[in-house]
Amino acid sequence: MNPSIGTFDVVVFLLFVISVIAIGLWKSRDEDNEKDAQDYFLAGRGLTWWLVGFSLIAANISTEQFVGMSGKAADWLGMAIASYEWMAAVTLVVVAFVFLPKFLKSGIYTIPEFLEYRYNTFARSVMAVATLIILVGVPTASVIFSGAKVITVFFQGSTFLGLDLGNITVGCWIIGVLAAVYVFAGGLKACAWADLIQGAALVLGGVIVAYLAFQALGNAEPEELILTKRNDTVTVEQLAEASSVERFFALNEGPVPEGKLHMKRPIDDKEIPWSALLLGLWIPNFFYWGLNQYITQRTLGSRSLAEGQKGIVFAAFLKLVIPFVVVIPGILAFNLYGSDLNDAAITKNAKTLAAYAPELYDSLPAHMKPDPENKRNANDLKAIETRLENARERKTDEISVFGFSDVFAGDHPEEARLIADFNAAALGADALAAEIQAGELSAANKEMVEAAKQDKSKALNVKELSLRDYDAAFPVLLKNLLKPGAGVLGFVLAAIFGAVVSSLASMLNSASTIATMDIYRKFRGETTASELVSVGRVFVVLFVLIAMLIAPMLDDPAFDGIFTFIQEFQGFISPGVLGIFLFGLLIPWAPRMCGTVGLVMSPVLYGLFKFGKDIPGANLIPGITEPVKVGWKAVVDWSFLDRMSLTFILVLAVLTVITIVKPLRKPVELPVNESMDVTSSKGALTAGYICIGLTAVLYYVFW
Repeated sequence: MNPSIGTFDVVVFLLFVISVIAIGLWKSRDEDNEKDAQDYFLAGRGLTWWLVGFSLIAANISTEQFVGMSGKAADWLGMAIASYEWMAAVTLVVVAFVFLPKFLKSGIYTIPEFLEYRYNTFARSVMAVATLIILVGVPTASVIFSGAKVITVFFQGSTFLGLDLGNITVGCWIIGVLAAVYVFAGGLKACAWADLIQGAALVLGGVIVAYLAFQALGNAEPEELILTKRNDTVTVEQLAEASSVERFFALNEGPVPEGKLHMKRPIDDKEIPWSALLLGLWIPNFFYWGLNQYITQRTLGSRSLAEGQKGIVFAAFLKLVIPFVVVIPGILAFNLYGSDLNDAAITKNAKTLAAYAPELYDSLPAHMKPDPENKRNANDLKAIETRLENARERKTDEISVFGFSDVFAGDHPEEARLIADFNAAALGADALAAEIQAGELSAANKEMVEAAKQDKSKALNVKELSLRDYDAAFPVLLKNLLKPGAGVLGFVLAAIFGAVVSSLASMLNSASTIATMDIYRKFRGETTASELVSVGRVFVVLFVLIAMLIAPMLDDPAFDGIFTFIQEFQGFISPGVLGIFLFGLLIPWAPRMCGTVGLVMSPVLYGLFKFGKDIPGANLIPGITEPVKVGWKAVVDWSFLDRMSLTFILVLAVLTVITIVKPLRKPVELPVNESMDVTSSKGALTAGYICIGLTAVLYYVFW
């Protein structure tokens, strides 16, 4: 058995996963063994508040949080990345009492369906197609891949029924098949009941990891911890006498931007500037929690409005807890295991260089490559050899060059010089002067690459090399804190695996709902309930096959920006979608054409703000004066959240003008679901206010 995981851990892992799926399928069974469309897609609209709440969290939390969010926390953002969670708590309260009453009262199955009732068929069709592309083409595949990447770390060298459990492709197919099984058989209700168990296990598993991380911090040597300090006031003597919690604050507190315990970041921060807290971050939050089909479908399956509101507010309270089990452990990973993050970066850099510059890879010293004596590196070394072979055989006119940070150059001055010289030779430029010091190498190398970009005859492929692989923060914590053999490692891995499968199952179920109800039924015309369920199951199989075929390809270095790509892609559509929904819900006399205008404007504006003058023919647009060009370039350099803010403001301005100039004479009458109890919950409203108050307190503490 692989020393990374014990036999008992494997047993616990398999028993937990099999049990959860079995319980989900059992609880979703129908007495007549027949499911109509409402049963399959919306759980018969019978979900209670605790099912809705845990289902929302389990559908939301996946390796995007455990890998991406903890990685950003380990890097420079620290607690600031928690804004995605704490602002979501406020967003959920608003969704519960503003969005949900409208949706449940209308009796809709999908968010695009609401657009047709309020605006027109074009709005529904555009939203449906865009949602399917987003769900199946990007996040579904990335969740499969990232989940397999975390889980397979602990199964290196292990086999089951002849399958190599440490292989990324095998891991992708196992995750995809298991998710499809209980969506295919049980629909939303199977997902919801499985989520109830997995959501509780996920929170418990996160608490275990956070507790063990603080325990390790208390036992760590002060001389090693001091190397990760974010301020100049803390001393080894202070750390020696401090408790684990005191050590955490002493090491990571400090002025902005060095300190990691601030929610407020500088205006020029490339991820979450303080300006994004005013508007930019609210846009993806409301889009995700209020208008994202695979999340909203949980609330549309509520037994009543009151049950749905209780469930959403319950989820809001859980969102306040998530940063303590995801973000803070990410910061602790940097304090405790920085050298492991360095080793992970060496492997990641080696894969990139092997794929795009085999001669440069060959010239690197041994300490810049994975250790062949370490058995855990076996699969990585095989992947590197494959990429070296493919790169040597590939014929291309593309020029690959590599960037690196000041910190990288400071730790590896000779290697940074080697990389810069390689770039100069590849670009046909003069080699950098020998007198340039290590601290200046990064800037000089960047200047050389930027100058080469101005030559449009050259096809450049620029890749960044890192000193630490921060995305490895959470897996590194698990590897170091959870000792194999006791079953705890198996339980935590099962909880994470369950979170991945839950997110994936939610996406598949929602994608099949949209494809069935918004596309198939729309064009097919009259259909039976059993036909819709059968078609929905066919779409589940189709979508999961597409995602499983794409997922292993994401291991290629060409996809190293997949999570940023997901966020950026949302920026193209979320400002427009949120804008037209706000007008549709809150302004009854907004004309139907607003739906079309908002959906078309959003991607056009965001594309202009993101790509700027790189767009062919942009300089030929009438009215592009020099001041406009300067302002345009400034917007291109903004963070993507600030670009979303500007897009949203402009969309709202245009929709406002349209509404003033040509308002509806008679407000649109939405359909009414007479069987749905739309009595609001006063208790949930009170709890919602408390949740908002607690969010304000957390921001005050960590501001």
